[in-house]
Amino acid sequence: MSESNNVVAENEEPQQEEEEQELVDPLESLKENCGNSKECIEYKERLAQCNDRVNSRSKTTETCQEELSDYLHCIDHCVAPKILKYLK
Repeated sequence: MSESNNVVAENEEPQQEEEEQELVDPLESLKENCGNSKECIEYKERLAQCNDRVNSRSKTTETCQEELSDYLHCIDHCVAPKILKYLK
């Protein structure tokens, strides 16, 4: 009888692991949605233009740090009030 209990316990572990792997971080989806929102799309386009400009040159000291910072700031500002409903 103890052998059958062991089999059941062994069969339950993989199911629990599968369930844990299916968890989705709401922050990632919120960041993606906010990054494509009308509030942040201008910053995203400026960042893309800067990246294209920098990548088209072989020797440049230009970085897109300011554009990236502005874009991430916009995303953070958009996500902050929305993420609170996911916290327990």
